[in-house]
Amino acid sequence: MPKNLPRLPIVLSLLPMVSSLVLMPLPASAQTPVACNGPSDLNRLDQPLRRTAERLRSGQPVTIVALGSSSTSGAGASSSAASYPSRLEVELRDRFRASTIRVLNRGVGGEEVQDMLARLDSAVLAEKPDLVLWQVGSNTVLRGHSVITAFAHIAQGLRRLKASGADVVLIDPQFAPKVIVKADAEDMVELITAAAKAENVGLFHRFAVMRHWNKTQKIPFETFLSPDGLHLNDWSYACVAKLLGATIAEAATRATAVAGGPSRSAVAAPPRQVAP
Repeated sequence: MPKNLPRLPIVLSLLPMVSSLVLMPLPASAQTPVACNGPSDLNRLDQPLRRTAERLRSGQPVTIVALGSSSTSGAGASSSAASYPSRLEVELRDRFRASTIRVLNRGVGGEEVQDMLARLDSAVLAEKPDLVLWQVGSNTVLRGHSVITAFAHIAQGLRRLKASGADVVLIDPQFAPKVIVKADAEDMVELITAAAKAENVGLFHRFAVMRHWNKTQKIPFETFLSPDGLHLNDWSYACVAKLLGATIAEAATRATAVAGGPSRSAVAAPPRQVAP
């Protein structure tokens, strides 16, 4: 045996340690982008959230219902706690620490607008929400169904939600390969924007936010999407929740200020600096 080679028993004793090092997964921070950003010109809702603001100002509990399809229910997330509604609840409780805030996840995979309208009373309005977040449009585009019909259904749904007294924020489709390859993707986004303006409700520009990640920040799709090329992953759900939470907080405190000044409970605390 050559003199400079280690003895066989020593090598064998080190094998389990070497194996564990090779098989150890990379930390999440090494697999995902660090910066959670969106377009600076789209970080504000067009409409204040007056009911939400009043509930916060008066110290009453705030109920938020997240209506949508699979990207609301949390497809692609590692657990239900990593879905955007769950992460949003954490974000808002951190910002409004004196308030009781709950976010109810009412996402059902595969649904289109008409399916959501069919359960609007039982799944949403029965909860007497102060704020409804309505993610919509993706499945209409994916299946090649009429975006004009979807627009009409969205307008109908918005009128029903507003009649309940709830604040409403629409959330448009995700910017993902399986969506943007469809001919009607951009049209759906534009029609949702038009519906929000026509009905005077807020709009969270998820499509533009995710396009910003990919086109401006140069983040590859596989970094913020699940392997299916459609659904978000833990990082992107958390980032959406962070950005959405900031826009909700701004719109709620803006409405309170317009109404005559915030109470102590309605003041949004600076969020803790925790990366999504």
